[in-house]
Amino acid sequence: MIKCLAIDDEPLALKQLATYISKIPYLELVGECQSAHDAKTIMDREVIDAIFIDINMPDLNGMDFVRSLAAPPIVVFTTAYSEYAIDGYKVDAVDYLLKPFGLDDFQRAAMKVKKQYDLQNTQPVQISAPDEDEALFLKTDYKVVRVNISDIKYVEGMSEYLKIYLNDRKPLVVLLSMKKLEERLPHYFMRIHRSYIVNLKYIQEVNKNRVILDADTYLPIGDLYRTAFNEYIDSKFLGK
Repeated sequence: MIKCLAIDDEPLALKQLATYISKIPYLELVGECQSAHDAKTIMDREVIDAIFIDINMPDLNGMDFVRSLAAPPIVVFTTAYSEYAIDGYKVDAVDYLLKPFGLDDFQRAAMKVKKQYDLQNTQPVQISAPDEDEALFLKTDYKVVRVNISDIKYVEGMSEYLKIYLNDRKPLVVLLSMKKLEERLPHYFMRIHRSYIVNLKYIQEVNKNRVILDADTYLPIGDLYRTAFNEYIDSKFLGK
């Protein structure tokens, strides 16, 4: 079962969300929240797989709430304002429901949630644990390719896929979640942005809000990851 939260400051809209979730057999409603703060309280004490969240809420709107999460669950935004749609996809929401929406629309969004959940949790085996020489086996283009971890320069997230940039060959595109790959990489890799993991050994320069790997490669440092990255730089820094 996919554990979900319904989040909306309007009681009637919240009740509708809860009712729709209860009609989907693979969704489990864990809580109904009238604010992002209430949702955060629940998420701090138990694992939530997906949230259905209104954007236009007082105190902390849904978009800012999702951006504030270090490891956001699967997100479906709901709102009466269509101008938020593009911003919704910028934070990797799997769907955007424009109010008023019916059960058919909700079922389509729920299927996208299930697809993403299955990708993250029941991914077919296509990556091995690092062995003594730190190698991974990745499935790409209907074949399995051996990759030396030390040859990975950085990884770019692209929705359901990852693009892995290598030192010795063309980039590989694999169907894999960022979280799953991150768990398998050694300590000299760091997540510096929602969409980027970098091999720290390839960093040549840090310039304001980006890292520079070479003359053509500049990667942004995300707000949520800046503190950890700066702590790493400080630990290596020599000088006044």
